This record gives sequence, C-alpha cells and structure tokens, in this order.
Amino acid sequence: MALIKLYFTPALLLLVLTCSQVSQSVPVMSKGPLTESCVLYAQTLLQNITETLTQNKLFSGIDCPTLSVELNMETKTPSVCAPKESTCSGIVKSKFDQESCLTNIGEDLRHYYKFFTSQPDPRLAPTVLFRLMENCFPWSLPTDMASKEVAAERPSTYDERLSLCKVLKGFQVRSITINRAIAYMNSGKHTK
Repeated sequence: MALIKLYFTPALLLLVLTCSQVSQSVPVMSKGPLTESCVLYAQTLLQNITETLTQNKLFSGIDCPTLSVELNMETKTPSVCAPKESTCSGIVKSKFDQESCLTNIGEDLRHYYKFFTSQPDPRLAPTVLFRLMENCFPWSLPTDMASKEVAAERPSTYDERLSLCKVLKGFQVRSITINRAIAYMNSGKHTK
C-alpha cells in the first residue's frame, strides 16, 4: 500500500492528524502481535505531528523549537513498553508485559485526543489519532464522545498556541515511543 504524503496549511493545524491513506484494520486483540495497519497508523501520526511542528505560520510569534516539552506524566509508557532485554533505562527487563504496554499507550492516546478535541478551532480534529484508537485501541476511546461539548469556534489565543506547541512537542516524543512499541509488538519479538 502506497502512502500518500499530505501537505498541510497552518489553517488546518491538527487536520495534520487526519489522513485517509491507511487501510481499514481489525481491532487489536489482547494476545498476539499488532496488525501492520496499526503500525502504519502510528507512523502516519508521528509524521503528521512532526510536519505540524515545522509550520512557522502555525506558531507565529512563538519560537516553538526552543520551548519546553509538555509530556503526559500520568502514564508509564516509556518504561512498560521497553523491549525485554533492553538496557536503555539502565534496568534490564527480562519480560515484556504486552497488556501493560497496550494499556499505557491507550491512556496516552486518550489524553492527547481529549486535549486536541478541546481546542477552539474545529479543523483541529485529530482524525488519524482517532483512527488509531478506533482500530487498534478501541477501549481507549472516550465514552462521553457523543455528549461532548464542542469548543467554541474562534481563533486560538497566544497562550493557547503556546500550550499547543508544548503539548504537540510532548506528543511527538511520546509518539516515537508508541511507534517503537507498536512495531516491536507487531514484529512478534516480544514473544520469543
């Protein structure tokens, strides 16, 4: 399946998180490797986040590359998703807990999904993020989606764009971890 590279304008901001280039996939089961389409959704999400951060007009008046990163600290994704026999964290893990890794990834995705859907611009719909959640982590979708109040349509304030930059940088870092974990589980190496 060929991936189509999409170019996004600053006006589309996190529509960058939208992309229909990935095919339908089946939901992730608690046992076994993730599907190839989950790997593609995760790669597309990371690529779109990275491209969004390079949009100068999007963060006009903000030196986004120099700002701090705002990570979701409510999960343990980096540590629980480290491959077995990994020495990156300084602690050698002899076992990989797929359920714990999937749970933490799902919680991260839910956290960032809620953040992006609360932004004032309706064009910031995180569609690729939603598709990754829907097809690979269906239990992570917020249960209150139908009754969710939509944020008022208005231009973003400076402080909102500042926060968006920091959170987007954090989501980029976490997306790298999520990509690696999904690819690792998809490879089946964690079961060997």
